[in-house]
Amino acid sequence: MKKYEIAALSKLELIERLKGLEERLADINFFRVIEQPQNPMVFRNSRRDIARMKNRLHQLAAAEQLTV
Repeated sequence: MKKYEIAALSKLELIERLKGLEERLADINFFRVIEQPQNPMVFRNSRRDIARMKNRLHQLAAAEQLTV
């Protein structure tokens, strides 16, 4: 997911997608123990997407604190 795509999401959408990605990453890590994945870049991309979403949520929380 690109930065501009994440920036366009609302807070609730970010939280929902973040939960989904974290579950997906847990599944991928579980199956990685059993057999090597066909595409090892899936791990890196998933972790980066999660980090981008958490960063955006943190930015939104900081903006809310400034306005309150």
